[in-house]
Amino acid sequence: MVGAIALPAVLPWLDRSPVKSIRYKGAISKGMLAMFIVSFFLLGWLGTQAASPFYTLLAQVGTAGYFAYFVLMPWYTRVEKTKPVPERVPA
Repeated sequence: MVGAIALPAVLPWLDRSPVKSIRYKGAISKGMLAMFIVSFFLLGWLGTQAASPFYTLLAQVGTAGYFAYFVLMPWYTRVEKTKPVPERVPA
């Protein structure tokens, strides 16, 4: 539980991308962000449901997706190809 709350606090140090705006990031970052959002809402919904073996498995998959966004961020932000930042945008 603490990890789910503490990981967003270290997000600035996990992002190794030369660009910071999602507009200039590559497809991997956008896909991982979409997976994170789906996992976030899935886990929120599952928290309101009665426990069952299927929901437990779904919650485990959602938890893996939630933490994968943060744990894999140093890798996928370093290797992905980004769009060039316009000169009018300061680095």
